[in-house]
Amino acid sequence: MPIMRGRVAFIFDEINFDVDQIVGVKNIKITDVAELAQLAMHSYDPDFAKSVRPGDLLVGADNFGYGHPHYPPMKAMRHLGIAGVIAESFSPGYWRGEVSMGFPQVSCPGILGFVRRWDEIEVDWTAGVVRNHSQGTEIPYEPLPQADAEMIEAGGLVPFLKRQAAQQREQKDHAHVSGL
Repeated sequence: MPIMRGRVAFIFDEINFDVDQIVGVKNIKITDVAELAQLAMHSYDPDFAKSVRPGDLLVGADNFGYGHPHYPPMKAMRHLGIAGVIAESFSPGYWRGEVSMGFPQVSCPGILGFVRRWDEIEVDWTAGVVRNHSQGTEIPYEPLPQADAEMIEAGGLVPFLKRQAAQQREQKDHAHVSGL
């Protein structure tokens, strides 16, 4: 996977952060992603939507994504250009849902003490580290399970399954031709 590099757009230091709070629970049923994006983070930083740029990242505490794994809040974040989330740890339901959408998640114990808001950071998938270019430091992260890494690289569950099906057809066709 290519290196993921961006600024720390926001740090959620609350343990068990429920991502519904990103757009506000009262707005969770809104289906227009552009409208959700404008509401995103309003209770944390009213200028958030104007401040972020494509490639920026979110940082979270332990069990980030706790609660019901609703998709609208993170759809709004992706619409604003957020490229991924790095957290101390993740709620399993949230993790599975976002990985199946192809949205990079990085479990990195110690990340809260490693970054400040707007630091320039990168995830080096090959080296297995998060680098903080603003501070000149790096910290290792927990490797992604292979299937999750492949799913993120493919762009989500559907493209991942299509890729696997194509590979299986190719192997079957090759075996059929070789057996003639």
